Amino acid sequence: MIAPLLLWAAAATLPSSPELGKAEGQCHPDEHGSSFLVTVNGIKDRRGRLKLELYPANDTDFLADDNILIAAGKTFRRVETPVPASGPIQLCIRAPGPGVYALSLLHDRDANRKFALSVDGIGFAGNPKLGMAKPSASAASVRALTGPTPVSIMLNYRRGLFSFGPLER
Repeated sequence: MIAPLLLWAAAATLPSSPELGKAEGQCHPDEHGSSFLVTVNGIKDRRGRLKLELYPANDTDFLADDNILIAAGKTFRRVETPVPASGPIQLCIRAPGPGVYALSLLHDRDANRKFALSVDGIGFAGNPKLGMAKPSASAASVRALTGPTPVSIMLNYRRGLFSFGPLER
């Protein structure tokens, strides 16, 4: 049970180049192209940063190192922003075009650009139930339309020793 957890945490902390994918992922004002308009639900608090990433919808490339994906000419997009002090939270990330993509959302509560199992929150398109391993790409994927596609992602935080889930309110 612990081995998959360690693999998932290791995958989430691979070295990253923080600026990779940002230019391609940034939506324009009044975006009309293929994109995801993500509503963030279940945020624990209003501190830190949110990082939304778009990946190919296959298990090999989902959550792979951004440097490797870009060097191989594969799809990768990123949007990063401070958590707003109040109000509903929506993020927009551009997609290369209509199609199926996997989305991950990190609530980096200490803004250190690393996933900390005991501190940070994580969520995925499709809102799969999280165990101690990363979800499959298909469980974390959604289809982009020709224009902005609305998506809701529920953040999950560590609950107990071996599980993640939404906050209990």
